[in-house]
Amino acid sequence: MDYVSLGRTGVKVSPLCLGAMNFGSWGNPDHDDSIRIIHRALDAGINFIDTADVYSHGESEEIVGKALADGRRDDVVLATKAHAPMGEDANRRGNSRRWIVREVENSLRRLGTDHIDLYQIHRPDPDTHIDETLGALTDLVREGKIRYAGCSTFPAHLIVESHWVAEQRMRERFVTEQPPYSILTRGIEADVLPTAAKYGMGVLPWSPLSGGWLSGKYRRGRETPDTHRVNFSPADRFDPAQPGNARKLDAVEELVQLAGEAGITLVDLALAFVLSHPAVTSPIIGPRTMEQLESQLGAADIELDAVTLDRIDEIVPPGTTLNQADAGWTPPDLARKELRRKR
Repeated sequence: MDYVSLGRTGVKVSPLCLGAMNFGSWGNPDHDDSIRIIHRALDAGINFIDTADVYSHGESEEIVGKALADGRRDDVVLATKAHAPMGEDANRRGNSRRWIVREVENSLRRLGTDHIDLYQIHRPDPDTHIDETLGALTDLVREGKIRYAGCSTFPAHLIVESHWVAEQRMRERFVTEQPPYSILTRGIEADVLPTAAKYGMGVLPWSPLSGGWLSGKYRRGRETPDTHRVNFSPADRFDPAQPGNARKLDAVEELVQLAGEAGITLVDLALAFVLSHPAVTSPIIGPRTMEQLESQLGAADIELDAVTLDRIDEIVPPGTTLNQADAGWTPPDLARKELRRKR
C-alpha cells in the first residue's frame, strides 16, 4: 500500500484503516477469529487500527490488545475513543476532565499498551466546555499517555471553535476528524470536509459502506436480513418503509448497475468514492468476517474516472444525506425541547 500523511502530524498511515467495532459481542464474539482478521489486515499492509471504549463495552479494545501483543504494537498507529456511557453512573461518560483522565487509563489497560497514538472524542458534549476537554487531552499528551487528539462526528462550527480555543488557550488541537461519509451520506461535503482541509486535519470517515447498505446486502424487493447490525440499530436506519431508506434502496439499485459497468464490485465503488475526495485520509473499514475484509482490501488500488464520479453525483447529489438518521449526531438544539422554547 502507498501510505499517506495523517493530517499535518508527519505520521504515515495506510489508505484504509481497520475499524474494530465488529470485534466482540457487537459483531464477532470469537476472539481468536477476530485476531486472525486483524493479523490478516496487518499482513496486507494496513498499519492503522481504530476502536473505542464503548465497542462491546471494552471487549473490542481487549481483542485489539491481544492481537498486538505478539510484538506488532510498535508498527501500528493505534486509535481509540471516549465519550459514550460506560456504566450507569452519570459521570462514566462525556467529555469532562474527570472522565477522560480516568477512561484513558482503562483503555490503556484493555489495549495492553503504555500509550495511545490517537485519542478521539467520540461525540460533542454540550454540557462540557471544549477548553475543559482540550485541557485534559493536552495534559495526557504531555504525560506521554496519548500522542495526538482527534474528534469524531463534530459539526464544522465546533471544529472551528476547538481550533480557536486551542490557539487562545495554548492547548493541543484536534489533528483528525472522524465523520460519517459514504455515497449515501454526503452531508459533510458542504462544510466538515472543507473545514477539516482548511485546518490541515486528517479525515477518517466511518461507515463508508453506509452501515452495509453499500455491500449489496440490502436491495429493493428483498427481505431485510436478520443481522446483528439490523437488530442493534434504531428502526429508522433499516426500515424500508422510511422515506429516507426508500431513497437509499433506489440509489443502491442504480449504483449496482454503475459498478457493473465499471467492472468492479459495489463495495469497491463505495470505498473508492470515499477515497477520491481530496480531504479524506483513510476510510475506516469494519469487517466482521475474514470474507468481508478480503472484499474490501483491494479498494485502495482503485481510482474512479471522472465519468463514474459524475454519474454518482447524479444518483446522489453532492452534499446530500438521503436519510438524516445516518448523520451520526443530532444537535442538542434539535433534540432537546428546552433549547427550542422560552418556556
